Amino acid sequence: MAQLGGTPVLILREGSERTRGRDAQSRNIMAAKTIASAVKSTLGPKGMDKMLVDSMGDVVITNDGATILKEMDIEHPAAKMMVEIAKTQDEEVGDGTTSAVVIAGELLKRAEDLLDQEVHPTLIATGFRLAAEKAYEILDGIASDVSPGDEKTLKKIAMTSMTGKGAEVAKEMLTSLAVDAVKTIAEKGVDMIDMDHIKLEKKMGGGTDDTVLIKGMVIDKERVHPGMPKTVENARIALINSALEIEKTEVDAKIEITAPEQLKSFLDEEEKMLKDMVDKVTDSGANVLFCQKGMDDLAQHYLSKEGILAVRRVKESDMKKLASATGGKILTSLEEVRADDLGDAGLVEERKIGGEEMMFVEDCQNPKAVSILLRGGTEHVVDELERGMNDGLRVVACALEDGKYVAGGGSAEIELALKLRDYAASVGGREQLAIQAFADAVEVIPRSLAENAGLDPIDMLVGLRSAHERGETNAGLDVFKGEPMDMIKAGVIEPLRVKIQAISSGTESATMILRIDDVIASSAEKMPPMPPGGGPGMGGMGEEY
Repeated sequence: MAQLGGTPVLILREGSERTRGRDAQSRNIMAAKTIASAVKSTLGPKGMDKMLVDSMGDVVITNDGATILKEMDIEHPAAKMMVEIAKTQDEEVGDGTTSAVVIAGELLKRAEDLLDQEVHPTLIATGFRLAAEKAYEILDGIASDVSPGDEKTLKKIAMTSMTGKGAEVAKEMLTSLAVDAVKTIAEKGVDMIDMDHIKLEKKMGGGTDDTVLIKGMVIDKERVHPGMPKTVENARIALINSALEIEKTEVDAKIEITAPEQLKSFLDEEEKMLKDMVDKVTDSGANVLFCQKGMDDLAQHYLSKEGILAVRRVKESDMKKLASATGGKILTSLEEVRADDLGDAGLVEERKIGGEEMMFVEDCQNPKAVSILLRGGTEHVVDELERGMNDGLRVVACALEDGKYVAGGGSAEIELALKLRDYAASVGGREQLAIQAFADAVEVIPRSLAENAGLDPIDMLVGLRSAHERGETNAGLDVFKGEPMDMIKAGVIEPLRVKIQAISSGTESATMILRIDDVIASSAEKMPPMPPGGGPGMGGMGEEY
C-alpha cells in the first residue's frame, strides 16, 4: 500500500504479504538452515536414516539426501531452492547430495553473522564466489589421477559412495558389480559413458547377496505362448517395433459379405497375412522375437509351431537397451527383417524370479548395455539398494570420465579451509571476511561426520587441522577409531567432480538466497462460493434421476 496525498493506493492484491530487509533475509536463511539440519544427520558412514510417510501412507526409508528432500512436502520458497541443489547434484554426479545442501546451509549461517556486522550482502556474495573459484583450483591441485585399468581404486571410490547406505551390507560384491557394469558400457573410451545403458531391475525375494550383473538384458516379461521354448541357445534376435496383427483401416470402411464362401475366404486371407508375417521372421533365421507392440493370437500360435520364443509389449527403453546389448537393429516393419539386422546372444531364457517370470538375454558378445538384478528381503531394502547402487555406478562413471579423485573423510574440506584462510589474507577489503567465512563453512563436513559418529567435533577438528598444518594433505577423520588418518591409505576416496559440484551448487544457491531482500507473497485466490445444489450441471445431492 502506498500513500498519495493522504489517500491509500492499493498496489498488491488484498491479503498479499510483503517482508523486507533483514527480516526477509533472516526468514530465508532460517528456512535454508532448517533444510540443511534435516539432512545433516544422514552424512557419513555412521549417518542415520529417515523414514518419510506421505499423505497416502506410503513409506520411504533412506539416507539419500536428494530422496529425502524430494519426498518432503516443502512450502517455503527459499527451502525449495535448497531442494533444487540436491536435485542438481543428483542429476550431475549422483552422489554428494547431502554434502551440497549442508554446505549451502552453513554458508548462509556464516553469512548471517557477517550481515549482523553490517557487511553488505553483495560483498558477501562476491567473497563467496572468489572463495569458490579458489576452491576449485585447490581441489584440482590435491587431486590424484585414476586410469580405467586401475580397478582397485575404482572399487574404493564405489565403496566410499555406498558406505553408510543400505547397500553397505554386501558392499564388496556390489562395488565389483558397479565397476564391471560401468567398464562394460564405456563405449567410446571413457569420455562417453551413458548411464542409461545400465538397467537396474528390482525384484523382492532372496537376499542382497543374490544381486547379479547380467552381461546382457533382463526384461520383466514372459513368453507369449506356453508352447514356445523356455530356453534358446545361440539366439538370433529380431527386434521389431510394429505389431504382429492385422492393421485396422485408417478410414471407416465396411466390407459387405453376402455369401458364406466370401466369409471363409476373408478369414483365410487374414490367416494368410499373419502366416506371411511369421514366415518373414522365420526366413531371416531369427529364433527369438522381441516385439514392442501387440501380437495376434494366431501369430503367437504360428511362432510357437516354428519354435520361436516371442515376447510382446516390450518398453521402448528396453528395446533400445536390447539393441545395444545384442548388436541388433530395431526394425519398424516386418518387410525389412534380414539376417544382418538380427542381434546375437549366447542364451535367452525365461526364469522364475520372486514368483514372476522374467526374460534373461545373456552371454552377449560385446554388450553396450547391461542389467543388474537387485534382490532384497523387502521392498524398502530393494529400493534403498537401488539408490545406493545408482550412486556407486555414477561415481565410478565420473571418476572414469575425469580421471581424478580426492581423499574423502573430510580431508579435502580441511585442506580447502586451510588454503582459503591463507588466500583470504591476500585479498583486500571486506571480501576477505566472506572468504574466511567460506573457509569456516566448508569445515561443516568433517564436523558433521564427527557429530554423527558420536565424537567431540571440536577435538576432531583441532586434530585434523594440526595434521594438515604438518603437511598431511590426505588426513581425514576415521569415524571408527575417532582419530585423524590418511584417507588414501584407508581407501576412502571420492571423484573430484563430486566435490566441485557440491561446492559450486552450494555457493550459487547461498549467494542467490543472500541477495534477496524483499519477499512479496501473493494471497491464494479466493474461490467463488458454490451455488446451492453443487453448481450448474452437477445435480444437487437431494435430486433424483
